Amino acid sequence: MALTKNDIVDRISELGHNRKKASMLVDSMIKVLKDTLEEGDEILISGFGKFCVKDKNSRRGRNPVTGDEVVLRERRVVTFRCSKKLRNRINGDLETA
Repeated sequence: MALTKNDIVDRISELGHNRKKASMLVDSMIKVLKDTLEEGDEILISGFGKFCVKDKNSRRGRNPVTGDEVVLRERRVVTFRCSKKLRNRINGDLETA
């Protein structure tokens, strides 16, 4: 099950914050993240991970349904690399997290 924006707002409001203020904070944070990535800058959140924008060259691809060859245009993609602390926590190694 995916954690939605509404779920994040709910969890923040459960910590004793006003739901409206929690929603504004989440919206503001998402806007800052989007703007930063759009500018091509990296986002590093200590203990969580790093978001980067990478440039992809155009290349030949194949439509999986029809098998026809297509040209995939140049594009920018967002990548995420989790921190060692998060990776250890996900894998249940809480001693090093």
